[in-house]
Amino acid sequence: MRIRLALSLALTLLTLACGSSSPSSSGGREYTLQGQIIAMSADHREATIKHEEIPGFMSAMTMSYKVRDAKEYASLVPGDLVNATLVVEDADAYLKNVKKVGDAPLERPSGSTALPGGLELLATGAPVPDIALTNQDGDKINLGTFHDSALIVTFTYTHCPMPTFCPLMDKNFAAIQEKLAARNNDLKAHLLSVTIDPTIDTPPVLKAHAKTLGADPKIWTWATTGDRDAIDKWAARFGVSISRAANDPTDITHNLRTLIIDRQGNLVRSYSGNEWTPDQVLADVRVMVGID
Repeated sequence: MRIRLALSLALTLLTLACGSSSPSSSGGREYTLQGQIIAMSADHREATIKHEEIPGFMSAMTMSYKVRDAKEYASLVPGDLVNATLVVEDADAYLKNVKKVGDAPLERPSGSTALPGGLELLATGAPVPDIALTNQDGDKINLGTFHDSALIVTFTYTHCPMPTFCPLMDKNFAAIQEKLAARNNDLKAHLLSVTIDPTIDTPPVLKAHAKTLGADPKIWTWATTGDRDAIDKWAARFGVSISRAANDPTDITHNLRTLIIDRQGNLVRSYSGNEWTPDQVLADVRVMVGID
């Protein structure tokens, strides 16, 4: 039985009204989340949850959710079905009132967890393989387009709803752009946001999204491969894990990686997750290019 059907059957009698959000005491918005725990962190502060659609906010998806109190997850294990309240603030999101409502067999993953095509993770200092891209203006580009720049790359997609994931990468890149512009970009650095959802994020979509962020194309480029297999294989070389639901391509599970590539095209640094800061990245670029 597929996990979506299992969730629907197990939660039918316990479903809460979730067609709208309500304000939280912290000023954020609250939504009802219903899903299954797929994995749990050792400290019980973060769990990967495959959840149903949250009407008015996001489609069915598999994502990592933190709690502010480890007691919320203390007795839970993978396979447990849960109801919870998702609190979404301007720069944060977390679960509270997590309650187990049942359990169901975990859906067995299809395929291998190895990198596609027998590829290996790139080591620091290794040459970065080139990739054909199309920028927000519809122009064909590749990494060689930026050969005179220290390149800062992140992976994102425009309709990611969680403020601690892609929107945070966008916010950090906007802050880096501002800092570079304030110094007339003396580092000769360039920002490159590559979408992991090329089906939806066409060049016109990327251009409109870039405009909302105030992206200056002289400093910040948005790009797509136009092909999901191409971005999945290329991003995997840096440790980016992208999983797409077979019956819903908008259900994307991914982690976060941000890269620094030098002017010779070598991988200098890879940041995991979302805890890096714009100042940290710029400090590393300064060291790389030899500018105080």
